[in-house]
Formats: sequence, C-alpha cells, structure tokens
Amino acid sequence: MKTAIVTGATSGIGRATTKALVDAGWQVIATGRRSDRLAALIAEHGDRVHGAAFDVRDDAARDAALDALPDRFRGIDLLVNNAGLALGTAPAQQADLAQWRTMIDTNVTALVAITHRLLPTIIARKGAIVNIGSVAGSYPYTGGNVYGGTKAFVEQFSLNLRSDLHGTGVRVSTIEPGMVETEFTLVRTSGDQNASDTLYGNAAPMTADDIAATILWIASLPPHLNINRLELMPVTQSFAGFQVFRGG
Repeated sequence: MKTAIVTGATSGIGRATTKALVDAGWQVIATGRRSDRLAALIAEHGDRVHGAAFDVRDDAARDAALDALPDRFRGIDLLVNNAGLALGTAPAQQADLAQWRTMIDTNVTALVAITHRLLPTIIARKGAIVNIGSVAGSYPYTGGNVYGGTKAFVEQFSLNLRSDLHGTGVRVSTIEPGMVETEFTLVRTSGDQNASDTLYGNAAPMTADDIAATILWIASLPPHLNINRLELMPVTQSFAGFQVFRGG
C-alpha cells in the first residue's frame, strides 16, 4: 500500500485530498493544527489515516511528529504540500506586516522545510511531490501582494526542484488553482462570511473535491510521466484587462 503525507489536511483541499487518496487505496499521514479535526478524519477513515497534529511552521513539532510515525507509515511515496493561507485584502501600503510574515513563514519557509526533511525518503522510493500553487502566482491583482509572491515562489521552487531531482525518478508537480470554494476567503478576511458569500455566490467555483481529484490523477499516472505545472480555473473565471489610472 502506498503512503502519502498531506499537509493542511483538516479542511478544504487537504481534507478532500485525504479522502480521495484513501478511497483510491492509499494510506495517508494527515497533518494539521486542529487535533479535533484530525480525530474526525481518523474516525471517518480508520487506520488508513494517521493524524499528525502540528503547525507546519514549528520545525521541532514537525520533526517530532515525523520521528514518531508508526513503521507502516514511514515509507512515504507522495508529499502533498497543501498547507498555506492568504491573509488580508489591503494594498501593500496599508497591509499588516505581521500577516505578510505569516504568509511567508507558512507558504514558503514551512513548505521548503518539510520538503527538505522528506526528500531522502521520497528519493529512495522514487515518489512524487505535488505542491499547491495558485493562479495568484502568475496573475497579479490588487491586494494579492505577498500572497501572490509566495505562490510564485512555490511554482519556481517546484521547477527548480524537479531539475535538481533529475535522474532520481522523483516526480514534481505544481497545481495552480483559480477560484475554489473553501475556507480560504473566511481566513483571508478574518471570518467575514458576507465576503465569502459575495465572492463565490452564483460563480460556480471549483470545489475542493475537484482539486483533490486532480491530485489523485497526477499521483496515479505511470511513473514515466510528469505533470510540471497544471493551471485550473472554473469556466466562469478568466483574465481581466490592465489597470489604467487617469488621474492628475
């Protein structure tokens, strides 16, 4: 049985990915900060899921959790770097620096740290890494500032990681979703349900299950195939024009 580790598995894409992998015959190490939600995942899927409760930004807690993995979960074939967040909607000149630092620490520093920690195992097993990027890493928008910058990093890091791993048999992919209805906007707006409802209302956005199915598809491809980058949007979302300021 193949083993995956999914970061940020307590909600949204991470939770849906855990379910999709288990349903397809995988066993999953599900990580997240909320132990109650991890317990719910275990209750739903039984011993096919091992819960590891830690904040991905906490190196010591991460290493302790990985060192304590049961023997049957130690051979990791797939790393899904899903944990991440956006905070704030203000333009850069009005943004909260603490929120910027949290996004960098989570979306960049923690992602590369757990990747570095698991690379020896993944290389030994000729496994795969799927990093969750965003269309925000390619297309700027007002208020995207540091969030978009972190996702651009994820995309470029993935390409460079694949180059470094040339010849090892390890596959590296980035999935770059557009609008997906999850807790994303609630987190970004500090719990503003109206903002979330306004964004997704009548927009037919993608769902967490859509992205989970895509991750499972990539993970299930023959080992001689690699998806480098995959950008997804709902049909209702496309590209806007350039801004032009006509003031004095």
